[in-house]
Amino acid sequence: MSAAPEAAEPQAASPENQRLGVALVVISMAQLMVILDATIVNIALPSIQADLGLSNASLQWVITSYTLAFGGLLLLGGRAGDILGRRRVFIFGIWLFSAGSLFGGLAWNAPTLLAGRVVQGIGAAIAAPTALALIATEFPEGKPRNQAMGVYAAMSGAGAAVGLILGGVLTDLLNWRWVLFVNVPIGIFVALIAPRVLHETEGYRGKFDLPGALTATVGLSMLVYGLTHAATDGWSDSITIAALAVAVLLLVAFVAIEMRSPHALMPLRIFADPNRAGAFGIMLIIGAAMFALFFFLTLFVQGVLGYSALKSGFAFVPVSVFIVISAGAASVLITKIGARPLALAGTLTTAAGMLWLSRLEVDSTYVSGLLLPMIVLATGLGFTFMPLTLAAVSNVADREAGLASGVLNTTQQIGGSLGLAVLSTIAFTISTNRLTEVGQSGTAPSPADIASASVDGYTTAFQVAAGLALAAFVVTFFTIKVRAEEASGANTHVG
Repeated sequence: MSAAPEAAEPQAASPENQRLGVALVVISMAQLMVILDATIVNIALPSIQADLGLSNASLQWVITSYTLAFGGLLLLGGRAGDILGRRRVFIFGIWLFSAGSLFGGLAWNAPTLLAGRVVQGIGAAIAAPTALALIATEFPEGKPRNQAMGVYAAMSGAGAAVGLILGGVLTDLLNWRWVLFVNVPIGIFVALIAPRVLHETEGYRGKFDLPGALTATVGLSMLVYGLTHAATDGWSDSITIAALAVAVLLLVAFVAIEMRSPHALMPLRIFADPNRAGAFGIMLIIGAAMFALFFFLTLFVQGVLGYSALKSGFAFVPVSVFIVISAGAASVLITKIGARPLALAGTLTTAAGMLWLSRLEVDSTYVSGLLLPMIVLATGLGFTFMPLTLAAVSNVADREAGLASGVLNTTQQIGGSLGLAVLSTIAFTISTNRLTEVGQSGTAPSPADIASASVDGYTTAFQVAAGLALAAFVVTFFTIKVRAEEASGANTHVG
């Protein structure tokens, strides 16, 4: 509500201001729901595994099945909003997401849980791109839109950490099923209020690029599967090679389809603007580092520090708090100094936080090893997400606002899926090698050896994540050029 457009005191409570305030609450709640669901099950994974009898290999897919369905179909969801009307598509996506949450919470085995997660991901893919596009069309350009985007960016950045907190609370106080059930009442509220506060947008003529959607989704799924399989069976395994080969062929086919299709799911012209192309690339890289980072931090606080699910959830409170604070500060500063300085400072600070976390040791405590680097990391993420969000939708035609926001969300989710697969492979390989060295001495690894090997794997992954954030800094330096006057509304015209 605080991000509603400012007005003179007598008009502060005008019906339009009230409507925009509630509209922002609705959009922000939806965005928070779909982002936090990528991590809310993390802390509940041990309980899920024990209850449903999941194997270690299946466990990662509880997360990956959601992020792949989400990321793989986001572009199609964004285009659906452009063609059919964004409010209508947004509400349908929320209903589908809620249904998937209910089904997943009622799951009685691994296949039914994964099916529910896939339906959740499809619903999120339909709702998320229309949410950002609705901000671009509902809020007046300039300060009101920047404030709304600041709140949206805070939800995007804080969602992963909020998911860990909420997952810990619900798992400990109730049971793991409530990490999914909690979405149902929230989704119903959003779906019922949305028609009252959001305007319907005019649909544009066009057709759905189903071949593009199919090749992109299956190609990305095979890529993640191949990377995940390599972690347990090696890079020379025939299944690993076959999965990666199919992935490359399908993704090449996707690019070829997009170059020739008159109704391309992802028209390559969307990358013509350097600011937008840079924002997409940076979000892909930061998403890869961020989602994997939260996964390993969760394993560290539970497996090494011995925290309960509830205590683990609250351990991540500072992350959410400082992302929200820094994203709010960024929404104010961006009209004064522009997007580039903020994004540079954000990516560099993020890299510093990740590098600091790579110094964790088995005997590190929460205060000495985690608290300060997590605050640094969260501050960097908050300063990064806000300028990226603005750069992605600046100077985009109204009929393609859903496409631009869809690509931005896609890059974050696909980056998260790929980052989790790659960094998990790295961490698993390092840990396995350390334990093999212990075994060569003729003694079985002790619990201390196992903990030490695990931490070696985590910290190596954190080092790679820091390198990814530095790569994002370099991309930012050469691409993001949104000036202060553009952020103030002079040239951020949509439509």
